[in-house]
Amino acid sequence: MKFDYVRVPVADGVELNTAVAGSGSPIVLLHGFPQTHLMWRHVAADLAVEHTVICPDLRGYGASDKPAEDGPDTYSKRTMGTDVVAVAKALGHDRFALAGHDRGALVAIRTGLDHPEHVTHLASLDVLPTLDMWNVMHGVSAQVGFHLYLMAQPPGLPEKMIAGASDDFFGYFLDLWTNDPQAIPADIRRAYLDAARAAIPSIVADYRASAGIDIEHDQADRDAGRTLTMPVTVLQQDWGAMLGFDAAGLWKAWAPDLHHVPVTCGHFMAEEAPGLVAKEIRALLTR
Repeated sequence: MKFDYVRVPVADGVELNTAVAGSGSPIVLLHGFPQTHLMWRHVAADLAVEHTVICPDLRGYGASDKPAEDGPDTYSKRTMGTDVVAVAKALGHDRFALAGHDRGALVAIRTGLDHPEHVTHLASLDVLPTLDMWNVMHGVSAQVGFHLYLMAQPPGLPEKMIAGASDDFFGYFLDLWTNDPQAIPADIRRAYLDAARAAIPSIVADYRASAGIDIEHDQADRDAGRTLTMPVTVLQQDWGAMLGFDAAGLWKAWAPDLHHVPVTCGHFMAEEAPGLVAKEIRALLTR
């Protein structure tokens, strides 16, 4: 399946690098950290047989523009979700299904909460919503998320520290979170490391937003009783066993129409178990 590449303007001075293929009902796929849209290469080709598949690099990642962080809104998930809606509209789609992994899943969740009129179905791969993510981190077990705390610090030190050993830093997560190292071959790994090295300030800004303004937005929705109104499928490793929480229970509070699927593959499930991911997305779209 051949994907065409376009640069889509989403805001003043910001364009997203976007791969598009297929025809039929649209689905937007959002990548995670420390990756680019390439993480969807298997799932996207599979789904494009039946659907229009849209795979952008998030703002601040890959070949998309990386605006300087001039306040908490620059890389808030609300801003990044607005980007997603703009990409879909520019490509002729007012309503679309949305699937996200890791950071892309946080963007997908926020997009579904802010723009339910545009998102028909939502799939989340291996995250909790931001508010819950921070609430379950406690004690020594929270060391698994050390990078969250590092990149939550004010601008300056995190960027400098990561830049001092960027390939080691980003490569650490590619190694740690992968059960099957062959799932990320050398050329793809190199593409991820090259892209991440060129995007350190914006990647840190994305994480910094999740320790601030993104929590505020989630808390406001929780206080107002807002939930995801579309069918939701969550694929998730059993992080609850390590950190002591009920993932399905936390998700149910956000997504009344929930299908929660525990998985045994590693974090990078779209690369380690693409058949499973494509199958679950297809099942979601029938709901």
